[in-house]
Amino acid sequence: MNETLFSQVQKLFERTYAQVGINLEDCLIDRRRCAQLSILAGKSARELSELARTFLRTADDQLYVGIYYSRWLIEQLERHDPRAGIGDHNIRSLIMFVEEINHALHAALQFKNGTREISSEDFARSLELQSQVDTYLVLLLFVAFFRKTQRVSRTDRRWLRFHLFARQCPEAFHDRNLRARYLETCELASSYTSYLDTLNGMRRLDEIRRFRSLDYLGKKERILALPDRSNSSRGGANLVCEN
Repeated sequence: MNETLFSQVQKLFERTYAQVGINLEDCLIDRRRCAQLSILAGKSARELSELARTFLRTADDQLYVGIYYSRWLIEQLERHDPRAGIGDHNIRSLIMFVEEINHALHAALQFKNGTREISSEDFARSLELQSQVDTYLVLLLFVAFFRKTQRVSRTDRRWLRFHLFARQCPEAFHDRNLRARYLETCELASSYTSYLDTLNGMRRLDEIRRFRSLDYLGKKERILALPDRSNSSRGGANLVCEN
């Protein structure tokens, strides 16, 4: 039986960090459930993308997870499967797809490790920063797979960084908190991934595992302390699916 793109991405993250304990693909929700959870999420959620969203809430010491992808997004990835090659035609869809899996996975891992304050701004920023970092690394793997030398060129990296960081428009958010969140995490992720590009495979793996274990303040302090920042560009039983 062929694996789905979703399961392959989840397994990649789990090999890098830790097992979640549940199949996150079971947490996929439809448009109707997405609309219900969007209302519960409050006013600021109206500004988030309607193409892909991750919903998190806690009740009775359980974490409820819902992952939504619009039909349009899924159709784009089915028509232009990233496993057959990535380019301008599917890079944005792939970014959104990977980021939502990453949000759910890291929220689940933090919950299993004892974190319960999932509604805090620092928690949201930590998830957003982590997802941008991890998505960049996943995109590098996709690009390398289709290169005969298995090496990623500077041009490739500039192209990935453009789509992942430069194309973001945090200024478009009317909500001041969302605007500040995405401005800061985009800048930090861009800086940190520039640093990761200077490390070899084993050092990079050790670094990102240590980075994941930090809270948001720790992640931010780690990045701000990096050298030459001026040169960089901007147990599954308690996890429940929202369906």
